[in-house]
Amino acid sequence: MSRIVLIGAGSVEFTRNVLADILGYPELQGTATVVLHDIDAERLGIGERLARLLNEQTKAGAAVESHLARRAALEGADYVINEIQVGGFEATLKDFEVPRRFGLRQTIADTIGIGGIFRGLRTIPVMLGIGRDMAELCPQALLLNYTNPMAVLPWAVYEGTPFTNVVGVCHSVRDTHAHLAKLVGIPVEEITFATAGFNHQAFVLRFEHRGEDLYPKLRELVERDPDMQRRVRVEIFRRFGYFPTESSEHSSEYVPWFLHHDDQVGLFHIPIDEYIHRSRANLDELARLKDALERGDALDALPTSELASEIVHAMETGVPRSVYGNVHNGGLIENLPAECCVEVPCLVDGGGVRPTRIGRLPPQLAALNRTFLNVADLTVRAGLEERRDLVYQAALLDPNTASTLTTAQIVAMCDELIEAHGDLLPEGIRRG
Repeated sequence: MSRIVLIGAGSVEFTRNVLADILGYPELQGTATVVLHDIDAERLGIGERLARLLNEQTKAGAAVESHLARRAALEGADYVINEIQVGGFEATLKDFEVPRRFGLRQTIADTIGIGGIFRGLRTIPVMLGIGRDMAELCPQALLLNYTNPMAVLPWAVYEGTPFTNVVGVCHSVRDTHAHLAKLVGIPVEEITFATAGFNHQAFVLRFEHRGEDLYPKLRELVERDPDMQRRVRVEIFRRFGYFPTESSEHSSEYVPWFLHHDDQVGLFHIPIDEYIHRSRANLDELARLKDALERGDALDALPTSELASEIVHAMETGVPRSVYGNVHNGGLIENLPAECCVEVPCLVDGGGVRPTRIGRLPPQLAALNRTFLNVADLTVRAGLEERRDLVYQAALLDPNTASTLTTAQIVAMCDELIEAHGDLLPEGIRRG
């Protein structure tokens, strides 16, 4: 039987989606042990009730366990699916509130930017613990990471622990492909895509229908639609020649041209502090789901095509599947550093996850990726080496932050955030 561990199982919407898939696969019924882990006992209890109800509804015949202790959950695992949020909603609020006092705008704040840097610094110590535990307790397992910042966390695991079998999974590429297919009016399954770069800043390199390049058609659509031009990702497409994989609100944080300018915020419909509103909505959804479980209501067990569950299915059945994964570069993209974490197409089957070699990105895309890489690289170094000066330097090189604040303001803001997050950060960074 395969042992499938969900870390951060108190993120119940995520847990429901993954388990609805895994428990719904006919080939996996009666073959799985589902193991839930969370450090929050109340949330873990909700996750366990949810898992047992889904198991009953789908008649999957899975064994279900839950553990507050991470090592007990990881013992003998085959797959570990990670969706943690270190510090929860309160830490997220600090990532917005402190920078806002300095005049720095953010929208999602979980990838790069000040919010991404500090979310990474809070999460790296936990990820290092998971990697070390897995190297000892389940060295042949696959770690599938959903937690952001995606370009930082798998990188920290494979560079900072003995465990290297880690793949980051994210919906952004798949959602972008579906978005582009809808724009050009062609079923997504009929379109040939090739996409690569960093998570949340990858680019669609190939966009074809039966051998015909669809980019000219997309450019015509954009030029005829003034409202479409008022989107950040479309503006990046127009200036750099390839369509980016992240939403407009999120993409605005990765570059220096939008958030610092009032007129650009209005022109491009950029929703400041968007992630705070989404987080509050998630808390409301948790409360509704808790009430539903207490009433004994039936759950929505329809499959959701979660990437982690698709990878598990392909490896367990040997039926090949193509997905996009965030993996160690090692020359997959030749004009980005070998040590960084890149997002590329991967073939998954009974032999595991095999990334596709891309070659060289167009030079303008590699250049834009390197501005992202500067921040990710220094955040990884800061987390592994526990150095406050590297935190400052990551922030000083962040495009949105550097376009808004002075060097002294950036350092002062980092100091306030280090104080605010306290024990969630590595000890060496706290000591300074």
